[in-house]
Amino acid sequence: MSFSNIILVIGAWQIGIIVLVVLLLFGGKKIPELMRGLGSGIKEFKDATKEDNTDETKNNTLEK
Repeated sequence: MSFSNIILVIGAWQIGIIVLVVLLLFGGKKIPELMRGLGSGIKEFKDATKEDNTDETKNNTLEK
């Protein structure tokens, strides 16, 4: 079973249980902080990949 098939199998009840477990583990005050950290990490990753792509295009134009 692939990952995409597993996601399709998860229903509303399972998502609700997962959210409840996360709330119990981390608490309501900690979750926004975790999401901010996750968001900033994704932003840094996107910036790094964009920077890498611009470096590659500069190298390609210099080689020509």
